[in-house]
Amino acid sequence: MIPTIRRPIVALAALLVGVLPAACSGDGAGSDDGTITIFAPEGANGDLEDAWFTQHVEETLDVELSFETTTYDGNAAREKRQISLASGDLPDVYMLVPWVDQFSKTELQRLGQQGVIVPLNDLIAEHAPNITAEFERTPELEQLATAPDGSIYGLPQWNDCYHCSYNAKLWMRSDWLDELGLDVPTTTEEMRDVLRAFKTEDPNGNGKADEIPLSGSTSDLVLPYFMNAFLYNPQASDVYSSTLALNDGSVQLQASQEGWREGLRYLASLFDEGLIDPGAFTDNRDALLAKGDNADAPIVGAATVQHPGLVVTLNQEDGRDKDYDPVPPLTGPDGAQYAAYNLPSIAGATFVITSEASEETQVAAIELLDYMFSEEGHILAQFGQEGIGWEPAAEGEVALDESLEPTFRYIPPDPDEPNEAGGWGPMAQYNDTEEFRNSQVADTDVYTADGFERRLFEATKLYEGKEAEDQVYPYWNVWFDPDVSSELATLQTNIEDFVNQSSLQFITGDNDIDSDAEWESYLQNLDGLGLERYLELHQEAYEASLG
Repeated sequence: MIPTIRRPIVALAALLVGVLPAACSGDGAGSDDGTITIFAPEGANGDLEDAWFTQHVEETLDVELSFETTTYDGNAAREKRQISLASGDLPDVYMLVPWVDQFSKTELQRLGQQGVIVPLNDLIAEHAPNITAEFERTPELEQLATAPDGSIYGLPQWNDCYHCSYNAKLWMRSDWLDELGLDVPTTTEEMRDVLRAFKTEDPNGNGKADEIPLSGSTSDLVLPYFMNAFLYNPQASDVYSSTLALNDGSVQLQASQEGWREGLRYLASLFDEGLIDPGAFTDNRDALLAKGDNADAPIVGAATVQHPGLVVTLNQEDGRDKDYDPVPPLTGPDGAQYAAYNLPSIAGATFVITSEASEETQVAAIELLDYMFSEEGHILAQFGQEGIGWEPAAEGEVALDESLEPTFRYIPPDPDEPNEAGGWGPMAQYNDTEEFRNSQVADTDVYTADGFERRLFEATKLYEGKEAEDQVYPYWNVWFDPDVSSELATLQTNIEDFVNQSSLQFITGDNDIDSDAEWESYLQNLDGLGLERYLELHQEAYEASLG
């Protein structure tokens, strides 16, 4: 039985490098052999050709599918896709995973204008009633997919992940607070006092001065969470590293504002006291997890991670993962208290149809995607067979959002047969609306394995609404002319790398944040890297996006 879900009525410039196919008419002139050839990533445990959903959709839609597969490793997947594009021997469809590799907005415009990929507007209007209906329910999805010339060259996945919208969180050991008789910190100075106590008062009780008050990683940055106590900082760990924001409708770089300097001064003072782990700026996630899993005793007091599973392995026998709880955004000395917001859906496209596809194949391809937008197709595509990958909600079970009727429970895969359910997993998350995600069953005990999603849901409520709405720069809806994409990419890389490097140097004391001369030199170097031109390009594109 397929559950019924009631619907309500309600990296900026990745570049394609390489030689593009010479003969791409875009008129559906490809040969029709009755098979849809799909370029897609395939996990180590999966086989798309033999997956249950592949067999199901072939039978249901009377189509034949063939796959050209790549890996879930981002760099390798991107390289193979570019080779595929340059080869002249195109698949009919590219169906990708956004956090692995997908088409950027710049690529979509360029490939669309060159006739390598075909506009989907008419195909959707004539053959995709489920996609059309979702555009009406969620106009933001259609806006995200529509290029400035009005063409939809590809579709992104719409993944309305609530807890992903507020990525820059901080999780702290509540048992340490209890042991020391401390409250959850609410201000930057209260945080300093807590971290000092973690460092000096042996909260893990092993008689050793081995506690790490605060840590992070090169993927889970310390700076974004703390900077939001001084000015609005949109950075979302390594997911979005830009500090662009709006000031009365003008795009500005937060990292060149005085509030940024004050935030760096605060972080530098914490680092100077030994309250921030130096490894937070150099270690990857595996190294952070190793610290959280320290065998002798827990040693990491707090970490700037999206969820506690990034600082400690979940469901350990000693239950240490249950001791980490979220800390709300801090209030700074001037009253600032912000949380970074970013659209959880990634702009660009994971689904495109190439000019290689015949008209018949184009129709079959859009009908395949349209089926994945339906309630039945969505849950089967993502989770696979009922009873193996998911099951309908049982009487008495509670939805993640308790105001919704629960519809289904996700069944974790058997480690011995990880692909038994036969779904397409992350490749199928095209219609992950807020209601679909939040109507899944979740245990009411947030510290159980089945309650983990609720734990993240409840934690995010502490951050929701703390974004500075008038300062949020909606980069996801901003498109740039492909002619300036190379210039923009160079400016972006140079400026973001310099900001990140300089911020680290100020925090660790390699540069003196209290020196007016060194701060002025930092600002002058930003100007020398082309900050004025960078902001000009963004301002022009932002204003164009407003219509």
